[in-house]
Amino acid sequence: MLRMILGLFGLVIFSTCVHAVEPLPVFDAHLHYNVEARESYPPAKVLEVFRQSNVRGILATSRPNDGSVLLMKAAPAALTVVPFIRVYRDRADYGTWHRNPEIVAMIEREFADGAMKGKVRGIGEFHLYGDEAKSKEFAQIVAFAQKHDLWLHAHSDEAALAHIFMLNPKAKVIWAHTGFSVPTERVAALMKQHAHLMGELSYRNDVTDDGKLSKQWRTLFMAYPDRFLLGSDCWVTERWAQYGEIMDYYQRWLAELPRDVALKVAHRNAERLFGVTLK
Repeated sequence: MLRMILGLFGLVIFSTCVHAVEPLPVFDAHLHYNVEARESYPPAKVLEVFRQSNVRGILATSRPNDGSVLLMKAAPAALTVVPFIRVYRDRADYGTWHRNPEIVAMIEREFADGAMKGKVRGIGEFHLYGDEAKSKEFAQIVAFAQKHDLWLHAHSDEAALAHIFMLNPKAKVIWAHTGFSVPTERVAALMKQHAHLMGELSYRNDVTDDGKLSKQWRTLFMAYPDRFLLGSDCWVTERWAQYGEIMDYYQRWLAELPRDVALKVAHRNAERLFGVTLK
């Protein structure tokens, strides 16, 4: 009888542990499917990578934008694809896009007549620093986003971020990498100041300290549970090979948060922002 009781107790403990490590559904809110990745990672392989990491939704961007269209067409019903318009046709656009009227025209064309027509929810990810945000072309892009209720996915320093909100105080901004190394206290201050600022967490490796969720980030997540998103940022092909590790890292520290907060960060915040429901 004692052996049976101990066996049942062990089964309960085992079942609890299995439940505890069960991966949460994830929305990847910083996904690139750039042209150089397509030979090594054709759409079918990319979809399998998502399946293995329990990724049920993606914010799709690519250089050029036809990569996002490929994923939209290949996606099964179990994967939700939310396309953004990327501002880069090729690598040459990286340093000039913010002052190039051709990019403004491309954004307008992709939104109105491109293969993503009717499904675009934002512009970016784009790289923008300091006074680069003061160009007339970028002001036109911010105004276009405001007119059509689009998110801006900004890989920016604080100076450029401030100018975005100067152009439109109600701008909806996903801050790529949540500023990389901006202290959590400053992130909290910015979120308090700007109601529509979201923090995307790729490359924020300081979320953990010695393998555990840091006290500073726990405090920030608990204070602003509705303001964070996960992302892989496959900006180079090598990141695709690391995709599973990136998502495992997220799952480990998400498991240390209260479940309702973890679910928001993992996917529910993205569902709310983009008006979708993951399957």
